[in-house]
Amino acid sequence: MKNPFKPYIRQFSESKFWEKISHFAQQAGVKTVYSALLLFYAYRRKETPTWAKSIVLGTLGYLIAPFDALPDLTPIIGYTDDLGVLSFGLVTIACYINDNVRAKAREQLGKWFKDYQEEDLKEVDARL
Repeated sequence: MKNPFKPYIRQFSESKFWEKISHFAQQAGVKTVYSALLLFYAYRRKETPTWAKSIVLGTLGYLIAPFDALPDLTPIIGYTDDLGVLSFGLVTIACYINDNVRAKAREQLGKWFKDYQEEDLKEVDARL
């Protein structure tokens, strides 16, 4: 499978990822952040193959990139394209997102969103 987000792989670094996600978590919303965290923790698994890690790097690189299809300056609307790209990445590597990945993502999510709705996460998980 060809990675349409390959040009964005160079944008990814763990430090840039954590900086972006921690600064814009509230603005991006629970679903976007949870999706990004699922991808990140799937990437960190040693069992995730190189081709899947490449998809994750391109997808998260797109999220981090300073310029994308819709600027991230506008709350909610600015992250619509990011959520679409993250959804593509999640569906593509879904078999590498296990209960441990979900638990780590939810734990981190709880640090930024104290009262998130479980239904929002179930909606993301249902696509996998």
